[in-house]
Amino acid sequence: MREYALVFLTAVTVTYLLTVIAREIAIRTHAVAAVRDRDVHDEPIPYLGGLAMLGGLTAAYVVARQLPFLSLSDPLVFRDAGVVLVAGAMICGVGVLDDIFDLDALTKFGGQLLAAAFLVYNQIQFNFFIKADGGQFSLQFSQGALLTVFIVVATVNAVNFVDGLDGLAAGVVGIGALAFFVFCYQLAALNKVSLATTGALLSASLAGACIGFLPHNVHRARLFMGDSGSMLIGLFLSASAITLTGQFPASSISQGAFGSDASWAPMLLPLALPISILMLPLVDLVLAVVRRTRAGRSPFAPDKQHLHHRMLEIGHSHRRAVFIMWLWAALIAFGTVVISLYTGPLMWVAIGVGVAVTLSATFVLPVVHRPNLHHPHAPPDPG
Repeated sequence: MREYALVFLTAVTVTYLLTVIAREIAIRTHAVAAVRDRDVHDEPIPYLGGLAMLGGLTAAYVVARQLPFLSLSDPLVFRDAGVVLVAGAMICGVGVLDDIFDLDALTKFGGQLLAAAFLVYNQIQFNFFIKADGGQFSLQFSQGALLTVFIVVATVNAVNFVDGLDGLAAGVVGIGALAFFVFCYQLAALNKVSLATTGALLSASLAGACIGFLPHNVHRARLFMGDSGSMLIGLFLSASAITLTGQFPASSISQGAFGSDASWAPMLLPLALPISILMLPLVDLVLAVVRRTRAGRSPFAPDKQHLHHRMLEIGHSHRRAVFIMWLWAALIAFGTVVISLYTGPLMWVAIGVGVAVTLSATFVLPVVHRPNLHHPHAPPDPG
């Protein structure tokens, strides 16, 4: 755990420091978010935060290779992590071009497919799932490749969709990465197998990069991650889950804590966790596509009816809307992990309390603290 903590802190520190350089590069290359009708910021903000996050992820990988425990782990741990890092650099490069030159949607989609195909080419894909009875459900190469590409591209675009409020995407993905790290670490510990896994390494690094970026990105943001960042962290999150498949043989899966049978978790979590973590942005993505196609518009046409826009409409301030969406992300992500590994009344009580707190914050708080939108001299909501 101490080595993972060091990897996490390395990603936090390097990302935090590199944001200053990324901001300067964005200003010099005119990679700046202009103010549009559908945006919530009221002044131009530089892009290219993804460059700082890529630097943090790279530094975490380099440091991990020097640590006593992780450096002596299975060679596949760092081999797979290196492949994901290269794929991340590829998709980050596409995002940088988009931040500077504003690429069309089809070109960006092609870049996403290329990065996902690179993962598959280097054997980062779904090969089989462990069934609850201890057996294996094997996939044909084409099936595993298509499923991998779909999960990666869907996650990348879901993160891109949720990147609409200061600090929202970085916070949601950071929370998801922490939840997945807990799952990877606990699954290995409960089943007495090596604690060094690619999923744990990647998710610890990703959580650090997101948290290191947040001080520069929370309202009022001084730097946006842009597509270079949103696509990078989306790919890392999905690839972290994909690398877990196959690392826990059926023979190693045993009873979890508190009598929980964790044998089904390795089969479902690599698919369910990216979806559960990004449930809100995925729902937002589906609703946006339906809404736009019903109106006869392109599904890629921008509008101002995303979930985070609706949070502002019902009375939340910018910061409060972001915090509440973080709460929902934490509830879904950690709830999925806890249910997969544990059982018993205490677990359900904890989840019930989390649901009650999150629902209250979402629907009661804006009624109690509804800002005065009609008085011309009303003081600003501190958030």
